[in-house]
Parts: sequence; structure tokens; C-alpha cells
Amino acid sequence: MPHTPAHAAATAPAIEADALSVRIRRRPILHELGFTVPAGRVTGLLGPSGSGKSTLMRSIVGVQKLWRGSLTVLGRPAGSAPLRHVIGYMTQEPSVYRDLTVLDNVKYFGALHGKSAAEARAAVAAVGLADLARRRAADLSGGQFSRVSLACALVGEPQLLVLDEPTVGLDPVLRVDLWDRFRALADSGATLLVSSHVMEEAARCDSLLLLREGRLLGQLTPDALRGRGGSSDLEQAFLGIIRADLDRQAAGLPVPAREHAA
Repeated sequence: MPHTPAHAAATAPAIEADALSVRIRRRPILHELGFTVPAGRVTGLLGPSGSGKSTLMRSIVGVQKLWRGSLTVLGRPAGSAPLRHVIGYMTQEPSVYRDLTVLDNVKYFGALHGKSAAEARAAVAAVGLADLARRRAADLSGGQFSRVSLACALVGEPQLLVLDEPTVGLDPVLRVDLWDRFRALADSGATLLVSSHVMEEAARCDSLLLLREGRLLGQLTPDALRGRGGSSDLEQAFLGIIRADLDRQAAGLPVPAREHAA
């Protein structure tokens, strides 16, 4: 269940966006987003395909140029050099070397953060690949391949973990195990921003950012989403918010002030 760790309330936000706008090849992608991501919590990023989730994540890790507004990450402007060693990023497309073994991939990324071989093995075990540690990444299944990428993001023990659909293609048991690990990381002080299209996973987050067509529809807790969307089912509640947004657009009404997570 979502909860507030004791350390989270006393620290500054891990991420702050103010009127954040992004254009790619002159096409508007993100529109004046304003939000904060609390430190030491799990924040979910939800939205239909094409809503701008991946663009927002790339902006946070500093590989996407901003058009307007500001984006502060761990107290520094997004993309600042010192942030490279304190952010872990897992993209939708696994970022691993296919010709290396599982363990060698994780050892390589761990070495960039000064981590030992033992710590690399622990990261491999954490994603359920201990038995395949010596297998080449090219010989893995799709779900296993994605888990190597996740281990590479975890091994550096970053202050901020940005995970783009980290559980796609995983079996339910491993998905639960990974979310338990995400919760443990947050409880230890790390901040996680996790995009997902599985609404049951949204229930495991402390707060949620809801995107549609590059606009922020709301920032709220899972319980607040149920209340605002008029359904105890999170998927139906989110669809209710989207329908209300479409109705407002059709009527020419302004976008309401965003709702914050408690």
C-alpha cells in the first residue's frame, strides 16, 4: 500500500518542473508541465501511448533538450554533469551489450559507479537472473533481456531511479518481487519514477502523475484517483478522468488546476 516514509517528509523534492515544455522537430510534445516528485517515494507515471511519458523521462535524466520552463533534479538543473552518477535510467529498449554475459554487462555498468563484482552479482540476483549470469545477453528471452537492463540501472544504487515500463513481459511472480524491491529502495531513501500501463501497479505507487497528449491531468494518490475518477477500479477511474478532460476540451473550458498528492 502507498505510504509516506518518515525521511521523505523532511527532504526537498527530488524533481521539480515549472512550466516545462518540450518540442521535438518543432512539434510540441510536453505542454507547460508543473509538478514535484517527492524524495524517497515511488511515483507512477501513467498515460496512454503517445502521451509524452518517455519524453518526460528523457528530460529528467538530461538527454532531452527543453524548450521552455525549468526542470530541477536532486537540486540541480536536469542534465548537469554531477547527476550522471546518482541517476539510474532504464529505457523501454534494453541498453545492454548483446555479446557480453548477463554478469559482465552488470559488472561493466557497476564499475562506472565504483561497484564491486559482488555488488554486480547481487543486482543480477535481485532481478531473478542468478542462474543465467554466465549466459550471453543475445541468448536470452525478451523478458530476461529487459531484466538485464534493469539490473544495470540498479547496480549503481542511485539516488533517483527512472524506469520506463520496467515490468513489461515479466511473469506475475517476478513483477511482484520487483515491486517489493522498488518499495525497499524507496524505504531506504531512493526516489523512483516508474512508468507503467498496468493499473494494478499504479496502486503500488505513493503518488501518480497522469499525462495525456503532453499535458498533466493530475498529480494525486491512487485513492484520490479513485475518488476523482468515480470508480474503485483504477483503470476505470483513469478513463473517467480522460473522458472528463475530453468533455472540457469539447466545451472549450479551461484546464482545471492540478490536484496534488497528499
